[in-house]
Amino acid sequence: MLTLANLSAGYGSFQALFGVSLEVKAGESVAVIGPNGAGKTTLLRAISGLIPATGGDLVMEGRRCNDLPAHEVTALGIAHVPEGRRLFPRLTVEDNLRMGAFLPAARARFAERLERVYALFPRMKERRAQMAGTLSGGEQQMCAIGRALMSGPKLLLLDEPSAGLAPLVVQSIFEVVRRMSAEGYTVLVVEQNVQQVLRVVDRAYLLETGRIHASGRAAELLADDAVRRAYLGM
Repeated sequence: MLTLANLSAGYGSFQALFGVSLEVKAGESVAVIGPNGAGKTTLLRAISGLIPATGGDLVMEGRRCNDLPAHEVTALGIAHVPEGRRLFPRLTVEDNLRMGAFLPAARARFAERLERVYALFPRMKERRAQMAGTLSGGEQQMCAIGRALMSGPKLLLLDEPSAGLAPLVVQSIFEVVRRMSAEGYTVLVVEQNVQQVLRVVDRAYLLETGRIHASGRAAELLADDAVRRAYLGM
């Protein structure tokens, strides 16, 4: 579905990604793990068109989309849940979800997708008339993911979904990732919580200083001694 080949990107004169290559197949859940500052957020921003790629190729379902603006990338079926969630705090939960269905094709299926989001996140249905800014951190993350799902994405990008959340809430968020994978969503998640994310995804890539240093099945990386020492404290 998504293929990156020698992708480079950055901010002005600062280069953050150096020749990154990875693949996400339809129906897979894939993680990009690595330390803070490795380039994980930059990677997702480049995929979703928020910053331009400065080299290499970014291909979605056979279409090269390096130079597409962000709204056209969304129309291709890529939805991005940014770090920090970025909800509209003075809008209700349901209005935030409605904002995710702004594309004409999504508007036509609003009611159907809303029910699917409420089935995945029953608490959002309970809170549908509540202002998003008054939700707990975990509830805000659920709302942000639900908003992205309202566009009917082929590929969901999750940027640090566990950031700033209490440990028990983190477990529930990763359970949501596992459930989405089981329901057939294709997910690319970047995450510093290595142990938790490797338990719910199919494959993973290790990104350090803007370069891919390792990749493989999640269980293999979880058992890898170097990964365990560097990221799991074991």
